[in-house]
This record gives sequence, C-alpha cells and structure tokens, in this order.
Amino acid sequence: MKRTALALLSALALALPATTASAAAPEQLGVFNDWSVYRSTSTDGTVCYALSKPTASDPKTVKRDPIYFLISSWPEKGVKGEPSVVPGYPYKEKSMVTVEVGSDSFQFYTKNRETDCGAWLQETSEEQRLLDAMRRGSSMIVKGTSRRGTLTTDEYSLKGISAALDKMAADCK
Repeated sequence: MKRTALALLSALALALPATTASAAAPEQLGVFNDWSVYRSTSTDGTVCYALSKPTASDPKTVKRDPIYFLISSWPEKGVKGEPSVVPGYPYKEKSMVTVEVGSDSFQFYTKNRETDCGAWLQETSEEQRLLDAMRRGSSMIVKGTSRRGTLTTDEYSLKGISAALDKMAADCK
C-alpha cells in the first residue's frame, strides 16, 4: 500500500505545479522519442519518473483529464521501476486494467481517491517482466473501464523507452 501512495504522489506531481517551498518543480532530464524523464525533490526525498502520453485513445468522444503511463523510482524509499497508469478519469470501483505488450498481458488494480485515480500492477513481482517486455516491444495497449462503465483503450508508443529507463537509472540513484 505504501508503494501505491508513492506512485499516486508522483502522478499528482505531474498534474500540479509546485505550490509549496518543500516541493520543487520537476526537472526534465531528457526526452527520448515518445518518452520523457523527470526528477523532483521534496521533503519526502527524490522521485524520478519516465512518462508517456498515448498516441491514440478510444473512444475519442470521451472527455478525460491528461492521460499518462508512468514508471517511477524513489531511491530513498527503495522503490525502483514501478509502472502505473493515470487514466484521466475515475475507474469503475474494484475494476482491473489490462496492459498488453505484444503477446504479454499484465493485470493492474485500480485505486480512486476522490477525482484522483490510478492503476498499479496486481503483482509487484511482475514489474521487471513488464519493463523487459516494454523494452522489446514497439507499442503498448492499456484497457480500463470508467466509473460510468465506458471501456477505454489507450495505445502508447514504446519508441524511446529503453533510453528513458536507462537515463532514469543513471540519474536517480
């Protein structure tokens, strides 16, 4: 549960500007094709994250807040390479999200907190397998269901993911 809170904080850091003296604006460490890497430092320590926005989303008519796929690392907390989804809407309660990379499929659990929401791997032991699949793949599909019952499908390009993960590992120790 502690990792869930950390990932949610990193997702929120993307959406909110730094408003307190204890939180610095994220520093962009690099852009690698369709992936960007950031580092942010606060009183809770340093967080680094690689993120991407979808290249396609369906249905196109659904109004959503910004959508991201994140991979977070919190060196001081012992968290490294934690994937998560920021869907841009609240998920259906107790629903699951499916992430597909080639023939590999991964189940993510959902967590809503008021209007903030996200999804994390059901089994943290699968994190490295997902990251390895992402490094080998060319695209990734994320499917989830909104609180209103709308099935959404987001496609992400994996072009640049290897360089982004390498940069994050090198600059976030």
